[in-house]
Amino acid sequence: MSEPDDDARASLPERSGAPDGPDLPHLPRPAVVRRRNWLPSLIWLIPIVAALVGVALVARILLERGPEIVLTFKTADGLEAGKTAVRYKDVQIGTVQSIRLAKDRSNVRVVVQLRKEAQGFTAEDTRFWVVRPRLDTSGISGLGTLLSGAYIVADAGISDQTADEFTGLETPPIVTRDASGRQFLLHANDIGSLDIGSPVYYRRIKVGQLAAYELDPDGRGVTLRVFVNSPYDKFVGVNTRFWHASGFDVELSASGLKVRTQSLVTVLLGGIAFRAPDEELGPVAQENAAFLLSQDEATAMKAPDGPSQTLLMYFNQSLRGLSPGAPVDFRGVVIGEVKSIGVEFDREAREFKMPVLVQIYPDRLRRRTAAGALATEAKYSPLERLGYLVGKGLRAQLRTGSLLTGQVYVAVDFFPKAKEVALDTSRNPIEMPTVPNSLDELQSQVTEIASKINKVPFDEIGADLRRTLATLDKTLVSTEKLASGLHNDLTPEMAAAMKDVRRTLDTAEKTISDDSPLQQDMRQTLQQVTRAAASLQVLTDYLERHPESLIRGKPEDAQK
Repeated sequence: MSEPDDDARASLPERSGAPDGPDLPHLPRPAVVRRRNWLPSLIWLIPIVAALVGVALVARILLERGPEIVLTFKTADGLEAGKTAVRYKDVQIGTVQSIRLAKDRSNVRVVVQLRKEAQGFTAEDTRFWVVRPRLDTSGISGLGTLLSGAYIVADAGISDQTADEFTGLETPPIVTRDASGRQFLLHANDIGSLDIGSPVYYRRIKVGQLAAYELDPDGRGVTLRVFVNSPYDKFVGVNTRFWHASGFDVELSASGLKVRTQSLVTVLLGGIAFRAPDEELGPVAQENAAFLLSQDEATAMKAPDGPSQTLLMYFNQSLRGLSPGAPVDFRGVVIGEVKSIGVEFDREAREFKMPVLVQIYPDRLRRRTAAGALATEAKYSPLERLGYLVGKGLRAQLRTGSLLTGQVYVAVDFFPKAKEVALDTSRNPIEMPTVPNSLDELQSQVTEIASKINKVPFDEIGADLRRTLATLDKTLVSTEKLASGLHNDLTPEMAAAMKDVRRTLDTAEKTISDDSPLQQDMRQTLQQVTRAAASLQVLTDYLERHPESLIRGKPEDAQK
């Protein structure tokens, strides 16, 4: 039986020590004990739950927190502490915690808190840069930051060494480590109009870009690093040729004017193109293979020149219009180029000579097989062949290449009537004989003609000519007087003669007219002649049938 509660007990009347009635037994008075209210109020649940959530969040942050790194940039343009994110492939891997100026005020130090999964971005060769709106040779990038603000991009490194401080890049790298493709090295004399991000073309298709360039240690050229995207990198073989595709490639030939360019971008910003000679790609080039960057496609695609030969030529004339780099031509085929020109004084001949040093490639004149390889000619050495050709009249001559520009080139050709010269092969460089050009010969001939003309006595000839003209004038006057006299004397006689001729013609016309007696008589005579001819024809036919009638006569006569 349960005890009554406090309210029930309060409603019961107090009982005296004696019982109220005879039927109620004597009960002891119960002891009242108040129960303790130990449960807290519900209002305390809210801070307790908040504290638990806060502890969970702190624990989660501590568990997800990664390493802390410091990035150094030249400026903090667009960066905000606690807001700017660090991303990799558009996934946030960290946040900028603070930005402060370096002690020497040369840069800013950006403290970045990485997440736990970004532990690998502490590799020593990891790269960081700020994405902002940018316009360069590769195009327009970072336009999305106009609304979202600048952010930092990371390019994961592959080094086993770690670091906590990195120097940020001021410009984004053209090629990231996760890009698919291969890099190649190009060597050139100068960079021309190329820049970081300049496109690389294969058959007019953009397949890569220029990633970096640097000056060679000796300062005589530049080395460029290009990246060719996959799968186009398989078209770069050991025989591939690279050339500048910047601007226009203009060719003027007998077939007309040809202008070639890769694209409008290369005209404005420059570019590089590559291709292998037909069916000569060879094995696929390895990563970081080195190639030569030519100035144009024609230079890149020409056959290998082989070993060169340096020759010295002396010209006894002006070298105006001739410059280093001018071609050395053999009947329209360029076999070399001019390296240098100068002037020397010959004390023995007491005259000035103009030395020209040229570099030729003998292999350009050698016979090639059907496959394009040079035919082997081991019977004679190159010097022996040169000496033989000089003996046959091979000489060098300066010729004008363009009348508009006045450019001069060195032409090598055969002159059978040239004076014989023995080639001294012991000299270095070998001196090749020369002949004057046609223009100089023409000038010398004109000079000789002018000197001969100067010897002609034009004054005496002029005096004689004046006397002759005076005599001729007198003769013409006399002739005019004679003609006038003849006109006066012969004109009446000629008029009478003409009248007689007219009368004669009239008589002849009347004689030969259709109704004249002479014409009628002639018609009758011709008719009689025609009848006689017909009778004669009949007689001839009869005698042909009866020749015996000449002796016997006609049969009719015999019967009579």
